[in-house]
Amino acid sequence: MTQTPTAKTPAPGQARARFTVPAKHPMVTVLGSGDSLLRVIEKAFPAADIHVRGNEISATGSAADVALVQRLFDEMMLVLRTGQPMTEDAVERSIAMLRASENGGADGPETPADVLTQNILSSRGRTIRPKTLNQKRYVDAIDKHTIVFGIGPAGTGKTYLAMAKAVQALQSKQVNRIILTRPAVEAGERLGFLPGTLYEKIDPYLRPLYDALHDMLDPDSIPRLMAAGTIEVAPLAYMRGRTLNDAFIILDEAQNTSPEQMKMFLTRLGFESKIVITGDITQVDLPGGTKSGLRQVQDILEGLDDVHFSRLTSQDVVRHKLVGRIVDAYEQYDSRNGT
Repeated sequence: MTQTPTAKTPAPGQARARFTVPAKHPMVTVLGSGDSLLRVIEKAFPAADIHVRGNEISATGSAADVALVQRLFDEMMLVLRTGQPMTEDAVERSIAMLRASENGGADGPETPADVLTQNILSSRGRTIRPKTLNQKRYVDAIDKHTIVFGIGPAGTGKTYLAMAKAVQALQSKQVNRIILTRPAVEAGERLGFLPGTLYEKIDPYLRPLYDALHDMLDPDSIPRLMAAGTIEVAPLAYMRGRTLNDAFIILDEAQNTSPEQMKMFLTRLGFESKIVITGDITQVDLPGGTKSGLRQVQDILEGLDDVHFSRLTSQDVVRHKLVGRIVDAYEQYDSRNGT
């Protein structure tokens, strides 16, 4: 098994590294409950021989594997020093980031510790952080640019992270209000066919935005903030004719805007405001023949100063692991069928 009193002497051509865990960090925080984190590392490096003795970890194998294992434990310790626990998911994502960096797939200086320790918002004992490199870059882009597009598949945190940044901006008084909006188009349904008044029809459609707010703010404060106009949740059609100053504005499900709606929305931008537009161009629910404003706007605004496009992929899915595989399977199907 892994935790053994002795480790094998490296064979010719192999490398070996030792890593000592400082005494102030219990080994369970590094290895995981029941060695769960250690098993993740062993699975990721099957050709490496990893042993634990007391508070010393040794790795024997190819020079490349040993160097990556050494870097991984260094990054894990940087995270643990902040008081944040390591999870199996965080270890897997750290390994993926280090491998991308090793293979030239990463085009920036960020490390796993940089990503995993960046706090966006703390609420009711829970801290919201980016979990992948692309998510960190998306969050950083929101800080640096006036208009940011977050484009990617379901489950990549596009809207959730934007909402967290909006609440952070409101709490730090960078803006006076938050405006959350969606185009009123729903997959396979039209609002006119749903029962109830106009408000009752619209309210369930905007529910995902309310749900995210409840994660980030005291639920008792939300009705008060909405009554005061500090937070507004409304269909995109309600934005027409307005100029939005001192606001953090999020347009969700933007793949379901027409080109005309997208232009209308973008031109609502007022002074001291910030816009984040999120969407998944593979899930357009517009009537047949209607162009997606989100698809078109990439050709129009790409490269424009103070406008940034953040593109997330199936590797950034932070829901159940199967969601990422489902996204990949659909992309492969679309490629095979030319859709």
